[in-house]
Amino acid sequence: MDVIQIITILIGICAAFSYLNTRFLKFPPSVGIMLIALIFSILLLIEGHASSYFHDLVKDIVAEVNFPHILLDVMLGFLLFAGSLHVNFNALKKQGPAITIFSTLGVMVSTFLFGTIFYFLLDLVSLHIDYMYCILFGSLISPTDPIAVLGILKKCNVPKEIEVLIEGESLFNDGIGVVLFLTLMQVVNSGIENFSGLETAGLFAREVFGGLLLGFLHGYIVFYFIKKIDNYHTVVLMSLAFVMVTGQLAKLFHVSGPLATIVVGLMVGNKAHKFMSVKTKDYHDKFWELLDDLLNAMLFVLIGLQMVMLPFLLQYLEIGILSIFLLIACRFVSLRLPMLFLKNKLLYNKNTALIMTWGGLRGGLSIALTLSLPDSPFNETIIAITYMIVIFSILIQALTTERVVKSLLKIKN
Repeated sequence: MDVIQIITILIGICAAFSYLNTRFLKFPPSVGIMLIALIFSILLLIEGHASSYFHDLVKDIVAEVNFPHILLDVMLGFLLFAGSLHVNFNALKKQGPAITIFSTLGVMVSTFLFGTIFYFLLDLVSLHIDYMYCILFGSLISPTDPIAVLGILKKCNVPKEIEVLIEGESLFNDGIGVVLFLTLMQVVNSGIENFSGLETAGLFAREVFGGLLLGFLHGYIVFYFIKKIDNYHTVVLMSLAFVMVTGQLAKLFHVSGPLATIVVGLMVGNKAHKFMSVKTKDYHDKFWELLDDLLNAMLFVLIGLQMVMLPFLLQYLEIGILSIFLLIACRFVSLRLPMLFLKNKLLYNKNTALIMTWGGLRGGLSIALTLSLPDSPFNETIIAITYMIVIFSILIQALTTERVVKSLLKIKN
């Protein structure tokens, strides 16, 4: 199949699944679409034992989609820009210290804590993965993607401070998580004996601070041009072009594209928006909202359809269930420890940590990073466990977050 045929089929599937969810299930879009895709995949696996025609057809389509490339190099920049476009920068600055700590130190603590305990946990089920691969696994599964749950949090009347905290952490968490994963993957590929701690820290710092600097420069340029005009066609084209150019320049200079894109989105949403007319702002925002919805639908359809490529899932059910509980515990510890040193003890308490822990979803980013791992005997185990964690996160955590938040904050219906 050529690219146009694959895109046509995927968008057709997205439209059909979205209709079924909107018409019958009425779940949040990401949850409903992925649930239908999972059920569809299970039916295909059953059909594969009888006829295998449709099973093989869908498997061929999914196999031709380079999921890591599609998400990391194409989708992620657009999704992060759309997500950062409506984040209030002034509110974000007030939570700056907490967001910085949670998205850097928190991710690192979760990575090494999960990876280390997971290494010893494998002995319980007679499995083995090299320690550095366990740490690499920790780095790809620790970043959270709670953007999908923000709509649910708003329904619960969650305090604005906590909403901004989750919103900011979710954006920068993704960017820092990708940088940490890529840095550790370079260490694994080259051999830990060939890397010094200083060299590793230098790679990490270049990616992070280089990405932030590139984002600031690009954000300022797009802000300068947008404030000179008021034409929604041109403004939409410019924002689209700058997101794509930012990603390509980040690759060229070997800095973090996700972090650069987030900064551009923040500057467009908080500075350039002020110079747009109501009509231009409305068209611009609706364009990015539609693109965000489309990409999210495609992302969750692809996650669901990946099951046809993973017939070995049930072999790892036991360690997968243990890993789910381990990851939740590590996420809570990685949030609760830094909170002890933050000033506002009323905001940064155990309930805040519990809300952020349960609302911290894992999604397509973790799967894409898993599928981009270098070839090793451990890949099948890591892929299976990652997939089970993502399924639990989206289908269980996302659907129960509203109830958990209301319970913790004692909010009545």
